[in-house]
Amino acid sequence: MSNQTADELELAKLLVESLNLEGVTPEEIDAEAPLFNAGLGLDSIDALELSLAISKKYGVQLKSDSEDNRRVFASLRSLNDYVQANKAA
Repeated sequence: MSNQTADELELAKLLVESLNLEGVTPEEIDAEAPLFNAGLGLDSIDALELSLAISKKYGVQLKSDSEDNRRVFASLRSLNDYVQANKAA
């Protein structure tokens, strides 16, 4: 398991809380593991809910029709990198 940065842990907490993930603690989410399918097993509805939570907390808009979504949502680390690069100051 890879170590999380402080920002990744904060985002992992948002992910667990906003998606009501039972039996998963933010600390045990591997920052480089896939969020969908084999990883956490998230689906498209989870992606929409997570996008809304990220928008509310960080002011970052994730558009459902963006070609970058597959890359952005690939892992906790890639999602955090996107949020940190685009969040409102």
